[in-house]
Amino acid sequence: MTTITLKINERTKAGRAFLEMTNVLVNDSKAIEIIETNSKKIKVVDSPYNPEFVKMILKAQKSSQRTEINPNDIWGSLGLK
Repeated sequence: MTTITLKINERTKAGRAFLEMTNVLVNDSKAIEIIETNSKKIKVVDSPYNPEFVKMILKAQKSSQRTEINPNDIWGSLGLK
């Protein structure tokens, strides 16, 4: 077993990306384990999307009044053939 100690600047783009990648690897694997972290909470970059837009998309996803489009037959999916 190998132990690696890293010092990561969470304020940089590369630091945030590295932390996010590490979180994904740790959550999906039992072979990697975070033993200790000095930061109180790992801050995830806020979504670049407008919160109202996200709410609208999630609402539309649950709606029964939507049309699914076949990418191989767009005009046929829309009933315009």
